[in-house]
Amino acid sequence: MPGAGKTTVAKALEEEDFTLLNMGDCVRMEAKKRKLEPTDKNLGYLMLKLRKELGPGAIATLIISQISEKYNDELHYKFVIDGIRSVHEIDLLKKIGVVKILSIHGSIDTRIRHLKDRSRSDAPSTLKECLIRDKRELSVGLSEAIAFADEIISNNEISLHQLKEQAKQISRNWLLSLRC
Repeated sequence: MPGAGKTTVAKALEEEDFTLLNMGDCVRMEAKKRKLEPTDKNLGYLMLKLRKELGPGAIATLIISQISEKYNDELHYKFVIDGIRSVHEIDLLKKIGVVKILSIHGSIDTRIRHLKDRSRSDAPSTLKECLIRDKRELSVGLSEAIAFADEIISNNEISLHQLKEQAKQISRNWLLSLRC
């Protein structure tokens, strides 16, 4: 869910030689192309509109295009994709590689605190705004994607260092299991 710690984990995995791709950045780039101000309302509207235009896996389609444009198919890359929202996106990504899902859980209080600390223009700052965003995210299938996670980290009573280290260890274990 928004503010749980996904981006923190994704950035930590960059230290493990993963290439970071952010689904929200794809929506923000599309908003810029369409000359939309990057507010929570506009980005939420655009995210839903893209799914109507391109199908339920729309944002993954944009990520896949980004991968094919920027990365040589002859090399093996490790990507961490921040912001998966549906199983449709997962299914599309599985067509181009092995996909493992790490879900980061945070209570509403933890998430609101994180969201308030953000300096992004689309970050909700009140409980009401957070619940509206949560409802929108859930409407595109986020709960189903979370349910299919291979691993879950609870980011409620742990330090930033512990969160990052847990994520790194999980990714190392996944990579080891894939080499077998």
